[in-house]
Amino acid sequence: MKEFFEELRVQRWDDHRYYHHCRINQSLHLLSAMAFVVSYGLLFIDPAIAALLAWTVSMTSRQAGHFFFEPLGYDHVNQATNDHKEEIKVGYNLRRKVVLLSIWALLPLAIYMNPGWMGVFPEHETFYEFMRAVGYSWLVLGAAALLFRTVHLFFLQDVQTGLVWMTKIVTDPFHDIYLYHKAPWQLLRGERFADRSLHVNR
Repeated sequence: MKEFFEELRVQRWDDHRYYHHCRINQSLHLLSAMAFVVSYGLLFIDPAIAALLAWTVSMTSRQAGHFFFEPLGYDHVNQATNDHKEEIKVGYNLRRKVVLLSIWALLPLAIYMNPGWMGVFPEHETFYEFMRAVGYSWLVLGAAALLFRTVHLFFLQDVQTGLVWMTKIVTDPFHDIYLYHKAPWQLLRGERFADRSLHVNR
């Protein structure tokens, strides 16, 4: 277990120092994390609504921070190119995220054109029923994406790396709230980037 938690700490540190320089990105991650925590609670009450909140608020804000605000050039803080960081990324790098988000965006169209698509999701007649079907489809997509990459890492690296990454993803909302709760105020003070804090020993 000691090795497991040490690897979890390293994966979290690498994710922070490589991909969260911008305070705007950090603030969006804070918003995303809070919405995810609410979604976790809603899973026990209404899974479809939980998935709708997680994907429309949490995932869009989180990925917008990476795609639109995070610097993609040479990383002087870590002395690494963006290509290098994308190559060694344990989880979903930007290219894999584009594939995942494309599937996410196309699922509502598939369900709209084919109510009860493949007999997997509830058929719909009203807009409310349609959105609930979309919510269930996004819930399945999220679980499948998590399990697929976890098992993929079993073969690419080892079982522990995959399980650590899965643990990191599931617990990221709580860790992000702890890590980035000051980001909005730091941004308001004019601190656009967090390069200095990234030099702090892990």
